Amino acid sequence: MARTKKSRPQIRSIWGLAKSKELGLDDETLYSIIIRETGKDSMRELTTRQLNRVIAVLINMKEKARARPGMATDKQIRKIRALEKQLGWNDNPKRLLGFTRKFYKVEKLQWLKFDQASNLIEGLKKVLDRQGGKE
Repeated sequence: MARTKKSRPQIRSIWGLAKSKELGLDDETLYSIIIRETGKDSMRELTTRQLNRVIAVLINMKEKARARPGMATDKQIRKIRALEKQLGWNDNPKRLLGFTRKFYKVEKLQWLKFDQASNLIEGLKKVLDRQGGKE
């Protein structure tokens, strides 16, 4: 389906929701959500119903992000996961959890408080610097 005047506001809504303060999604994450929900990799190809489904998913994600005041944000969790991958720890999930357990006494990343997640990100960056920035 070629982009019509009717779908432009919906596409703008999708971008607005994705870039909102609560979600802060990068383009790659947004498109992975679109592919997961519709099976298509271009917003221009989506039908009105599919655009509405993506909007509903993003609204739901935004509401969930708000529901955890004082806790680590999804953006922080994604950054922690990215650092885990850069460190080469993603092959053993127990490694990051062990690090988190040792320093923050928390069993899951989602249970970190906002400040703890910020400190964990900085700590992982320091470990990465010491390792020479493995990629």
